[in-house]
Amino acid sequence: MNNFTHWNEQGRPKMVDISAKDVTQRTAIARSIITLSNQLYAAIQQGHIKKGDPTQVAQIAGIMAAKKTADIIPMCHPIMLQGTDFQFTYQQSASGYELHIEVTVKCNGKTGVEMEALTAVSVAALTFYDMCKAVDKSMVIKETYLVQKTGGKSGTYTHD
Repeated sequence: MNNFTHWNEQGRPKMVDISAKDVTQRTAIARSIITLSNQLYAAIQQGHIKKGDPTQVAQIAGIMAAKKTADIIPMCHPIMLQGTDFQFTYQQSASGYELHIEVTVKCNGKTGVEMEALTAVSVAALTFYDMCKAVDKSMVIKETYLVQKTGGKSGTYTHD
């Protein structure tokens, strides 16, 4: 087990010690894509979602999720986030529409914010689904992935 970073000498799980790492500015951008029917897209554009604006509620839920990532992902360190912002973009597709949800999370810290960004965008997508399921249960949360991360010893990563 000595080759694994999250296991101690006894073969038990541990949180990695980051105390010797340098504080750097770190960012992470994550994206989730949801398929929407034409009917659902029209209902959103006309303000006919009975629960309210699904993107506003999804954004609030995503911000809350980013702040709680260490509470739900066992090996994540609690991080003092400096910023969490969302972009929601509708795009027409062959079968209707897609909603692209993108979040940018920032901090100055000793560990990255990739998990916070991925958690935030995942919860935003789930919340959007919850807000809209009365109109269309056929939505599909297709992809959730890390778009880019910066900072830290490993530097910049950008998804192809």
